Amino acid sequence: MITVRLFGMTKSLAGNRSSLSLALANGQRVKDLVGLVNDRYPMIGELIHKKKVLVSVNQEIAHEETEVREGDEIALLPPFAGGAPMEQTNDESQLVRVQREDFSVDAEINRVRGRSKRIGGISIFLGTARDRSKGRDVDGITFEHYEGMAQRKLREIRERALKDFDILELLIVHRYGEITIGENIVLIVAGAEHRAEAFRACKWAIDELKQITPIWKLEHTPSGEVWVEEHP
Repeated sequence: MITVRLFGMTKSLAGNRSSLSLALANGQRVKDLVGLVNDRYPMIGELIHKKKVLVSVNQEIAHEETEVREGDEIALLPPFAGGAPMEQTNDESQLVRVQREDFSVDAEINRVRGRSKRIGGISIFLGTARDRSKGRDVDGITFEHYEGMAQRKLREIRERALKDFDILELLIVHRYGEITIGENIVLIVAGAEHRAEAFRACKWAIDELKQITPIWKLEHTPSGEVWVEEHP
């Protein structure tokens, strides 16, 4: 018997269940699991076939030939709140993301580190929400972005950085929605053989991001809300 965890819309489609128990033999594959789900909950099955719901095995996105064994952690993942389109499941799709939720700086550095054993220098830029801007107190920030276009512009920045600088990898994560003072906003991680190129690429990427990416900042102040037009 295999337990499948449910999240988001899949809970509703399964009658507000948080998990499913499926009679799947040890060593069978994800496609067999999907068949069982489809038999019991055809609406969930349809979303899986359309790639709108993904299957994860041990917290990794799985494909239909992935084996499932007793003790594996299985989950059905509906569309995330932000980030790349769901059909992009390769590692590169995780290197450029726009998302609502916070991120782990250590985890993102390790993501870049794992891309190449030649990486000997890693430079990062971390932008956080501060409580004062242009002489006024700030209570919080809301970021608005142009869905689709923002991701495309960030992908262009990564591609240009890989082409124009002697680096091995570049990661960009930017949050949207309401952000509390002190929280993370944006992270850029550049990995290179040597530190100089990592520094150069990281600085260029954040400067370029602020110039060409359709993301807007609304500051909440005691005297009202203020849209920030320029990027220092």
